[in-house]
Amino acid sequence: MPEPRGDLRPLWYEPGRLILLDQRVLPHEERYLEVRSAEAAFEAIREMAVRGAPLIGVTAAYGVAAEAYWHAGEPDLRQHLQNALRHLAEARPTAVNLRWALERLRRVLEAAPDAEIPARMEAEARRLEQEERERCEAIARHGLALVPEGARILTICNTGRLATPGIGTALGIIYRAFEAGRVRMVYVPETRPWLQGARLTTFELSHAGVPHRLIVDSMAPYLISLGQVDLVIVGADRIARNGDTANKIGTLSLALAARQFGVPFYVAAPLSSFDLSLASGREIPVEERAGDEVRRFQDCATATPEVATLNYAFDITPGDLITGFITEQGLLTPPFDTEEIAR
Repeated sequence: MPEPRGDLRPLWYEPGRLILLDQRVLPHEERYLEVRSAEAAFEAIREMAVRGAPLIGVTAAYGVAAEAYWHAGEPDLRQHLQNALRHLAEARPTAVNLRWALERLRRVLEAAPDAEIPARMEAEARRLEQEERERCEAIARHGLALVPEGARILTICNTGRLATPGIGTALGIIYRAFEAGRVRMVYVPETRPWLQGARLTTFELSHAGVPHRLIVDSMAPYLISLGQVDLVIVGADRIARNGDTANKIGTLSLALAARQFGVPFYVAAPLSSFDLSLASGREIPVEERAGDEVRRFQDCATATPEVATLNYAFDITPGDLITGFITEQGLLTPPFDTEEIAR
């Protein structure tokens, strides 16, 4: 197993094995998982060892590549991989990047001669990773123009180097704005129940030297009301044709507060997060996760074991609450043109 690196690289692939930084134990421990199969990739995605919409798509792709590597030459390889692709698509139902990445691999699989399947699966997975890295840089470049001097920025969850193969989406913009001398402060809600803001985003911002303050989730709207936030930038897991956006639970309250108090609210996401097959957010499947994520955190109980829970992992922000969508093609507003979102 690899030694700690300290560079926040969330994954890398060697023929037959994917190495993942286990994000469940950050920031207190740097631990890695070795993934040698599609099933192991499914478990890593489902159990939140790896997360972030762009990153889980790349993880799934490499999981299929590893599966092809270890089963190369078997007579039923093509059908075996088709089954793996279908199974992986169910790991996280809300994030459309996962299905988008797997659909790309499916098309490659259908066109590849039998003897070339493993090599072509790996090549497509590597292509996906590189493209996502380039998308992050383009999003950051376009977003920089929207950040004023001395900006106080509010974000949510984790959208940076731990959520993508590159610099990040919303956090990528913040990094480039900080490098340009425009960021006064970043406010980071803790992001219950997995505390991605508290554990991961503050870890990233500390690593990069960006000034930030951690706040409880329920404080964010009040902070906006006090005039202490100049803009809100968040990520996205799926965006419908009318602009309705699924993102980490708690995003909707930020958008409502931003609208009430006249603060710009931007969504930063690659075009792979857009799902134009859905007319509105009502059609986006919202994942409901296990109750123990709310009743406890890791080994610490926060409620009695028998208490009933409701644990939606995402909420849907109406498109008309969103100032604009920062993508690799620039700033977009709904309703979206299908050619504009062409992938």
